Amino acid sequence: MKKTAFIYDDIYLTHLMPEYHPESKDRLIAIMSKLRGSDVWSQLVHMSPEKASFEDIETIHDKRYIEKVKNLGSGYLDPDTYMSENTHEAALYAAGAIITAIKACKAGDIERAFCAVRPPGHHAEADRGMGFCIYNNVAIGARFAQKLGYGKVFIIDFDVHHGNGTQHSFYSDDTVFYFSTHQYPHYPGTGGISETGTGKGKGYTYNIPLGYGAGDKHMHEAYYDKLHEQVNKFSPDIILVSSGYDIHRDDPLSGFMVTDDGIKDITRGIVSAKASIPVIFTMEGGYDLDAISTGVLISVRELLSYG
Repeated sequence: MKKTAFIYDDIYLTHLMPEYHPESKDRLIAIMSKLRGSDVWSQLVHMSPEKASFEDIETIHDKRYIEKVKNLGSGYLDPDTYMSENTHEAALYAAGAIITAIKACKAGDIERAFCAVRPPGHHAEADRGMGFCIYNNVAIGARFAQKLGYGKVFIIDFDVHHGNGTQHSFYSDDTVFYFSTHQYPHYPGTGGISETGTGKGKGYTYNIPLGYGAGDKHMHEAYYDKLHEQVNKFSPDIILVSSGYDIHRDDPLSGFMVTDDGIKDITRGIVSAKASIPVIFTMEGGYDLDAISTGVLISVRELLSYG
């Protein structure tokens, strides 16, 4: 069994959305209820997230944008992305969760982790929030991992939406590999197969755009054949995962047909890519409450038991 942390705090419930917004606190409430009632709850190392510093955030985001977010209070950053009075604090702890996990891995206290956080992050660009995302949690985590000595970071993103912000953060960087499966064409419109990086980062972005109706078979090919090939070539020191459960066939914002078994297969593909290094999941999308809570339980169980 792998020593696996589960990182969560009720601060994430204080990020309040307008009525009927899909990115609601009910997502985390459902996840916590599902996990607390399961056999895995007692097997996890339960950790509280630390608060990311502005220095941490500035490794990815422009200072002017950070000041804008800090001072906005409540209101819309873009037509989809809403901030309430406590959103900025929750966003700092969302980024802080992956930092907490990386520190614990480096100290040898854990081998893997799941960060159950909101707001999500992978759409957030250096100078703007979008797609429900405020700060780019996984990108901030990648830079923090490098600060602690994990020189080569491999980011995997299985959300149904392409992580434009994460890709752009490292598009010219040969020390961070970005691997994404996503529905295409779909929001936000990025993630074409020709997008492979620029300059010294050429070849370190690997997009697998999939059409409406893609399911378990497509994911198996991506997360075994293609992922394992890229991990073997890059030879990373740590794997960070943007885990989006909106790939599920029951999700209202998805055209994918991935099942619970498909999510299990994806998670196994990830943890078996290079079993000797830390793997940290951080939550992105997923808007059907049963699908996301079951999906997180499946992933957590695999993080604990597989490999």
